[in-house]
Amino acid sequence: MKIALISMNGIRANDKELLRLGLNLPGFVERSRAIASLPSLGLLTLAALTPDCHEQTYMEVPDLSQLDETPTGYDLAAISSFSAQIEEAYQLADRLRLAGTKVVMGGNHVSSETEEALNHADCVMIGEGEVFWQNMLEDAESGNLRETYGSMFGNFDLQNAPLPKYDLLQPEKYNRVTVQTSRGCPLRCEFCASSVLYTRRYKQKPKELVIAEIQQLKRMFKRPFVEFVDDNTFVDRRYWKTLLPELENESIRWFAETDVSVADDPELLEAMKNAGCKQVLIGFESPVEEGLGGLELNSNWKAKRWQTYKNAIKRIQAHGIRVIACFMVGLDGQTTQIFDAILQFVREACPFDVQITVPTAFPGTPYYRRLLAEDRLIERRNWSACTLFDVNFRPTNMSSDELTKGFRRLGVEMYSDEMTNYRRDGFYGQWKDNIVRRRRAKREAI
Repeated sequence: MKIALISMNGIRANDKELLRLGLNLPGFVERSRAIASLPSLGLLTLAALTPDCHEQTYMEVPDLSQLDETPTGYDLAAISSFSAQIEEAYQLADRLRLAGTKVVMGGNHVSSETEEALNHADCVMIGEGEVFWQNMLEDAESGNLRETYGSMFGNFDLQNAPLPKYDLLQPEKYNRVTVQTSRGCPLRCEFCASSVLYTRRYKQKPKELVIAEIQQLKRMFKRPFVEFVDDNTFVDRRYWKTLLPELENESIRWFAETDVSVADDPELLEAMKNAGCKQVLIGFESPVEEGLGGLELNSNWKAKRWQTYKNAIKRIQAHGIRVIACFMVGLDGQTTQIFDAILQFVREACPFDVQITVPTAFPGTPYYRRLLAEDRLIERRNWSACTLFDVNFRPTNMSSDELTKGFRRLGVEMYSDEMTNYRRDGFYGQWKDNIVRRRRAKREAI
């Protein structure tokens, strides 16, 4: 069969006033653009499980309106999409089916909204695709394609993970490439729409497989910048303290998402720096206690640590590792004072980058189910509002309009040239101060 692997993961925001006021300011969409420009690791992994008798093409459609014509000549198309872009994905699926192509859809959204997706696709893949991809291909080739394959909370063993088919990519298109070392996260935040929707337990990929992926990327890309696409990268410290020396030997630069506890382990931070870590993204969510209660399903983990946030950022950045500090405005319990609280925190802590979002009720998440039960969703199935920037719910201690306007104002102030330069100068100051201290300590020890 001729198979098209189609990734639809573009940037979206519906708030035109926000776009006019500041969404395009330097810094505001840097992280969103980085995510949108990443190749789809899920599709590349499934491609690696595809028998050689099939011909595969990988393509990206960040904006359907810019697609000149519907891809034709394919027997099967596998489409992956974020919730915010799912309506465009459905439109493309409809067009492909009219052209005679069987359409299979997968990902978090359609795994949660299977019946909806089946109005546009011949087949929906639910959960971890590695478990059933080859069976689905056999059925498609024989004309016996079923409507659904898989189930939520599968148990794919990452020891059996294939080497993603990176050779389907055009290296010149990407300034970052993706590697996964784990799935799941023990914190289980209520709003999380990542791999926790697929697996109930945290699982780790064998480090020899991770190194093999890194080495393949190095053969393809001149100087690859690797994005570890784990929900919470450093949960297993023992694993990473054996992997990091091997990464150091590979001489790569890389990014990871983590929780704030990495700041409590100087040995880990030093090993991360030596191994090429340049950035970490940390979900602080709130710089004050309001908003943090009940955030995680298993514990009030962040509510117990918010007072350590400023020093944690400084300890991490003292190693030359840039912190992308992530905050949500509009969490339950927050008032309109949260906007100034975030600005004040950023001025004092100076994270290199900041990402601000509003709470977003992605389908399938406990947060979506709770807001639905509390009748707090403005439009229950408005998936185009699942952008992280658009308000589609009623906050507890402010109005939706107050949240929207406060978010706009915060975006303009946070990502002004003045504040951006101030943050980045602060980072370099923290880094240089640590270098001076270490040199002084070294001289005094002689």
